[in-house]
Amino acid sequence: EIMKAVDAVIEDNDGNVILIKRKYPPFQDYYALPGGFIEKGENAKKALVREVKEETNLYVKILHKIGFYTKEGRDPRGNIHSTAYKCSIIGDIAQMKSGDDSKEVELIPKNKLQFIKLAFDHKEILEDTKFLK
Repeated sequence: EIMKAVDAVIEDNDGNVILIKRKYPPFQDYYALPGGFIEKGENAKKALVREVKEETNLYVKILHKIGFYTKEGRDPRGNIHSTAYKCSIIGDIAQMKSGDDSKEVELIPKNKLQFIKLAFDHKEILEDTKFLK
């Protein structure tokens, strides 16, 4: 059975990217893009806005789709297909705080991304966004 998920690449005005530190397995304590599963009756964009709010306490505006990620083994929990979107922050970045599945939420400068342990295939998503070479 295929499960559908969403991931958000959120950039602030200074070119930093928002990552969460995962509270639970898989990839506990790794950094990840905010996101999660699409719930029954939700579309992808609605799910993305909800998940970002739950994990970062921020509201985002979806700018465009980055890609669709379906590689087998991308998530140890099963066959999970994820759509990634580029987003901008609505309102005040000062509202940012960790939530549901996030132990921490941080603004990471783009030039530091290559040194960070990223969960799932989020390195590939950031490469597709051209944030990582």
